Amino acid sequence: MKENVLSLLDKNTKIYGERIALGKRNKYGWKELTYKGLSILTKQLASYLITDLQMQKGDKLAILSESMPELGACLFASVISGMVTVPLDNKLTIYELVSILSNCQPSVLIVSLANLEKGIALQKEIPSIKHLILMDEHSEKIDIPSLYTLPSATECKWRHRSLRDTALIIYTSGTTGAPKGVQTTFGNMTSQVLGMESILEEILPKESVNLLSILPMNHLFELTVGFSTFLNKGSSIYYPQSLKPRDVLGDMREKKIDFMIVVPAFLKLLKTTIEADIKSLPEEERLLFEKSYAAAEYITDYSIRRQLFRSILSKFGGNFYGVISGGAPLEASVGEFFERIGIKVFQGYGLTETSPIISIDRGEDRKLLSVGPVLDSYEAKIDSKTGELLVKGPSVMKGYYNNPEKTAEVLEPDGWFHTGDIAEFDEDGRLYITGRIKNMIVLSGGKKVFPEEVESVLEQNKEFAEICVFGAKRSSGAKDGTEEIMTVIVPTQNTIDKFTNEDDLQKYIVKEVKKLSVQLAPYKRPVNIVVRKEPLPRTSTRKVKRNVVKEEVMA
Repeated sequence: MKENVLSLLDKNTKIYGERIALGKRNKYGWKELTYKGLSILTKQLASYLITDLQMQKGDKLAILSESMPELGACLFASVISGMVTVPLDNKLTIYELVSILSNCQPSVLIVSLANLEKGIALQKEIPSIKHLILMDEHSEKIDIPSLYTLPSATECKWRHRSLRDTALIIYTSGTTGAPKGVQTTFGNMTSQVLGMESILEEILPKESVNLLSILPMNHLFELTVGFSTFLNKGSSIYYPQSLKPRDVLGDMREKKIDFMIVVPAFLKLLKTTIEADIKSLPEEERLLFEKSYAAAEYITDYSIRRQLFRSILSKFGGNFYGVISGGAPLEASVGEFFERIGIKVFQGYGLTETSPIISIDRGEDRKLLSVGPVLDSYEAKIDSKTGELLVKGPSVMKGYYNNPEKTAEVLEPDGWFHTGDIAEFDEDGRLYITGRIKNMIVLSGGKKVFPEEVESVLEQNKEFAEICVFGAKRSSGAKDGTEEIMTVIVPTQNTIDKFTNEDDLQKYIVKEVKKLSVQLAPYKRPVNIVVRKEPLPRTSTRKVKRNVVKEEVMA
């Protein structure tokens, strides 16, 4: 159904019926939904939203959950009923979620059992939330409708959606005065799925695969590629119970996983786990691996590489073929390791605002430092003055929800989108990202943090005269080269005067920062806290010179 990419459910139910669509490991084993089962659950929920709750076209439906099969039914039901879906990061605090939900004003909030407490608290805080629905099966003690207790409905009338209609609002920040909700249209999604389908035909070993999904479903990379594109190909998608490498490897063996969508931090962790296993081998086997690994550099045939390292590949179940890596830069040494043992690494690049994929490196001549050629649907150019990458095409967002000022900052009237990234192309048209214009901090796991979010929380303390947050690169350990959140605090003169000892002042400020930071998701909390007595350098318009502060501190 080209005209509506998320309404692929009926077509796939007819083709793949009894094939597993979505599955998740829990403490009892695997909870699985076939394509037919997913369709039944979807139609029950859609019918309930339209008939029982009288939801109107354009009303918002927010989802707060970890990845699980039922989440797919919620997404499809939202589309069928004409609603706009707002997938939320379940790791955010109540404080952060209130900021987002106050902005988009959803009528319905669907939560998993693990997030029920948060959901009840949010319904009390946000007047627009009229209905709370639970995803999981639950005991009769909980007086909240569940997907599994709704009236059965085999058919329900689909509400027409145009390509210009907003399908999703994905929030890229939570605590600033105006949270940025990226409006992704059905046209954006359609363009991405069709573009990615042609790329997957190039890079996948077969038509439909078993995919292990480890990225959260509020991540557009997962929603567009790991969910929509792979379901459209009739694949089976599995969610692990835990992201510990040994648990993930166990699931991969059990479900004969072929492919994954990952962030670089996960690949690095997997590499470390495999290397630890190799170190524990008897000396003769370890030396054999080292010789094979050195020789593999000169072997171009992947089937020979896979034969050479079959004992390692058996830890993945034997079928594991490759990954698409995105969300943060991939270290060349990590990519090289997997390539040499016979697992293909396709590095991608994109932003939430571009739905999200802009480019993916593919073909037999992949370059590990490149993110490949841009998708065919894009025009791309480099600003000759700033070096910034600009793109234009059908996957570029509609704009930020209720935020025309922020939209105008990045989206030109003629459709060119400012990525905020400094980039260059080689003579073959491959894209290389060389730096960032934006202040955004990218953590090792691909999580993105905006300094302004952290600053707005810390500004609540009246003893902090000035605050500056930025990403500081680590230069040692397992996270070498990745960014951590650093904050510089200039206390008020009164606060400085209270302490005769520098160490006592430092300890006090650190304690106050940590106290406020509980309002933020754990990954957004400052790791390094610097106390400074002199004022921060500012521009003539009184903006803090963030880069100057960073240079001074890092020096």
